[in-house]
Amino acid sequence: MLYKFKSKATGDLIMLEPQGKHILKLIGKEPSAKGIILPTEMLAAIDALHAAVEQEELAIQAAKDAARATDAQADAPPIADGPRTISLKQRVVPFIDMLRRAHAEDKEVVWGV
Repeated sequence: MLYKFKSKATGDLIMLEPQGKHILKLIGKEPSAKGIILPTEMLAAIDALHAAVEQEELAIQAAKDAARATDAQADAPPIADGPRTISLKQRVVPFIDMLRRAHAEDKEVVWGV
């Protein structure tokens, strides 16, 4: 399943189901087949997404620091960063932009309709 977010203020934004569900949960919405984000809810949703990104970045940095400390204790060469993954920050930037633009024009964001 795909999540297709729509607003009269922006173009459509399409996400795969796991990422769409995750983002909806982060902003306190039920990841159902249909839904709406009202303009009055958008600023809180943006703040929640920024907070989640900050938490993820802190967790990633802590894990890297712990791995480097372990490598230093073992006198092993530092391990290169692993395979590249798409961070939460990269995933939410288009969604935050959609929310900001929709809020500025007092338009809702819907999905599944």
